[in-house]
Formats: sequence, structure tokens, C-alpha cells
Amino acid sequence: QPVLYTFPHSVWAAAPHLALGELGLDADPRVVNLIEGANFDPEFVKVNPHATLPTLIHEGKSFTSTVAVINYLVSISSRKIAPETSITTVVHEDKIDPNFAFVASRNDEELAKTTSGFANIFTSTRLGGLKKFAATPEGQVHKGFYDKQIRSISGVRALLNGQTPDEVKQGFFNISTALWESIKSFIFETLPAAITEGPFIGGSRPGIDDLHVGVWLARIAFLSGEQKCDQGVAALEKRFGPVPEKVKVYWAAWIGRDSWVRAYPDNVLH
Repeated sequence: QPVLYTFPHSVWAAAPHLALGELGLDADPRVVNLIEGANFDPEFVKVNPHATLPTLIHEGKSFTSTVAVINYLVSISSRKIAPETSITTVVHEDKIDPNFAFVASRNDEELAKTTSGFANIFTSTRLGGLKKFAATPEGQVHKGFYDKQIRSISGVRALLNGQTPDEVKQGFFNISTALWESIKSFIFETLPAAITEGPFIGGSRPGIDDLHVGVWLARIAFLSGEQKCDQGVAALEKRFGPVPEKVKVYWAAWIGRDSWVRAYPDNVLH
């Protein structure tokens, strides 16, 4: 069976878990601890040069992006689901990146909260793991990749700890503001427009688009202040105001499915 490299708190790694449930498939899970920066281990970089999750290995073939993993799982399942549309591409665009949303701060008050929260610990431990692996003899083969990653995470760390010029900080605030505006637009305009027959984009049951959008929406709900799946809509409304009815129905339909319960054990968002 396929080998799935995953991590319980990864937004995109949850998508193949939904897919496995919806498609009636199994996989051998291998946990890669992102908090410790284990994805930067040279052995994993050999498997996925991008050092990202999810990653799937099956019958000598590697799939190293969320889209590639999902599409492959769909291709080997006897169950047929609605094909992807442009929504899958849109939900993976940088302008609504759920990983950047984890640290995005629109002003000094939000930045202070981010700095005092888990994001600061997360970036610190990841940077430590990254530097450890980069310093190994095996890591020298990937020096260019490691150097780029160290610069990127170090830049975030500098922002969180007040070590950047004011113009850099203001630029970060502007990018963060644009991100959250784009996220709201997706939830209030793009998603409802994509749901026609409903309750899912794919119709009466989740299609490929839904496997991506579902986990994206779960991360946004989590970042909006709730940890339980059944409070997801309340979290979104606390941040954005009343959400469209189609989105409420969409969320309720997702969290009631067995695949969702498997991907989000104990009703906990991440």
C-alpha cells in the first residue's frame, strides 16, 4: 500500500487523510515532525526535494505536492468522485496561503499576540532543526536549499522579535492585511459561487476540490479562535461576520462525514 508522509498538525497533510476515507483506500502513515523541522532531514529531502508535506510513495513513484498526492489517490481508487476545477488551483494560491496566515499580523497588536503564541516557538524549533541538518555532511549536498530556508525562517523570526526596520514591518502588515482580505473574499464569494447543487462543490458528496477546500477552511477556522470542529462556523463569524448560508451547510456536511472524523480526531481543528 502507499506510504504517506504526514503530520497531525499540517493543514495540507490532512487532505490525503480525507481522500483515503472518501476513496476507501489505506496507506502506511509515516509521521514527519514539522515542529522539530524533521522535514529538513537530508533523508527526507531525498524523498521530497521541496521538504513539504504531504508526500506519497507508491510502487516506486513519488508524489510531492498536495495536488499530486490527491490526484494519484483518486486514480487508483475504484470510487469515482467529481473532478477538480479551477477552485483547487485557487485555494493553493499564495494570496490565501493558510500557512502564512499562521504568522500573518496586520498591526502591532496582532504581531504581539503572534510573538507571544505558538508561532514563535514553532519557528524557533524549526529553525533549530533546519540548522542542525544543514550542518551535517549529508546536508552539504543540499546547501543551496538549506541556505534559502534558513534565510526565510530567520526573516520571520526577526519580524516576530522586533529586529527589522519599521518599513519592513509595515510591509509585512500590508501583506498580512491583503492576505486576510483575500481569505474573506474566498469564503464569502468564491466558495459559495462554486457550490451549485451542494452541499459540496462536487455535489452530494465531496469531489477533488472539496478535499483541498475542506482542510483549508478548517485551518482558517482554527486560526480564527476555535479548536473544535463544531464551532468552526462560529469562529469564522467571529472574525468575518455572518457567513453565507452555503458555507454553513458546506461545513456541517463535512464535519458529519466519517472521513472528517478520521482526519480530525476528537473533533479538534488544526
